[in-house]
Amino acid sequence: MKIVFMGTPDFAVASLEEIIKRGYDINLVITQKDKKRGRGKKMQFTPVKEKALEFGLEVYQPDDVNSLESLEKLRSINPDIIIVVAYGQILREDILSLPKYGCLNVHASILPKYRGAAPINWAIINGEDISGNSIMKMDKGLDTGDVLNRSEIDIDDQMNAGQLHDILMIDGAKLLIDTLENIENLSAKKQDDENSSYAPMMDKSLGRIDWKKPNIDIYNLIRGTQPWPGSYFFYYGENVKVKKAELSNRQTSSEPGSIIEIDDNGILVQTGEGCISLKEIQFPGKKSMKVEEYLRGNEIEKIILD
Repeated sequence: MKIVFMGTPDFAVASLEEIIKRGYDINLVITQKDKKRGRGKKMQFTPVKEKALEFGLEVYQPDDVNSLESLEKLRSINPDIIIVVAYGQILREDILSLPKYGCLNVHASILPKYRGAAPINWAIINGEDISGNSIMKMDKGLDTGDVLNRSEIDIDDQMNAGQLHDILMIDGAKLLIDTLENIENLSAKKQDDENSSYAPMMDKSLGRIDWKKPNIDIYNLIRGTQPWPGSYFFYYGENVKVKKAELSNRQTSSEPGSIIEIDDNGILVQTGEGCISLKEIQFPGKKSMKVEEYLRGNEIEKIILD
């Protein structure tokens, strides 16, 4: 089976590596362009490119995967299957219809729920207790293709998006191998569009805490935006990031955003419904610190947070 693999971030690396280890014939790896990253703005390979080069695979990085040049390159390979894992570009129908077995996508949700760019984050933000992976046969819609295989993963109520990402990354690779090994016997099932939902791309503004919301919604936001883009509030105009928090049973009649208590156990804040205890925070230009550590050399006043 001749395979073309398309992927870019860390999430895709586990799937690529698993395919390589199983001895599949990968004729080409397509990934996004290298970008400047970090404080020094040095040009860095994508994680998928790093892994592909490690195993001596040919890497192709077109500006537009749907260009005539890209299409001709794919036609020259004539792949049996194209595997897409968080590649970052939408494929035209000419490419989708090219391989014998179509283009298969590993998507980190139980489709049709959470179609779109950030299914892992939104599953936690919305308080889901189950997530998973779906292997779908891609069509021209956004994550609307027929599903060939799926798995389910329990979301622990203390799990953040980064932790769920790592679990689903490994699980998705295993599910992909199972799909490839049974490709002749799997029957694709249409998605129920009426039960679909959308998981839009994340941005930094999403992480601002609205203290008027119930504590459970704030808690899920903190988990769902960790490690990126992060959740935050303003303390005397300073943007303070929240790394960890816990729900509290404490009930007060104070205004939402009011700091109720400050001690080594955390910063207790009134929300629109119940309280939440901030356990680990990060002030601008400082490292992330547990509250008890921060209080050893700093003070926090009982004000109403913005």
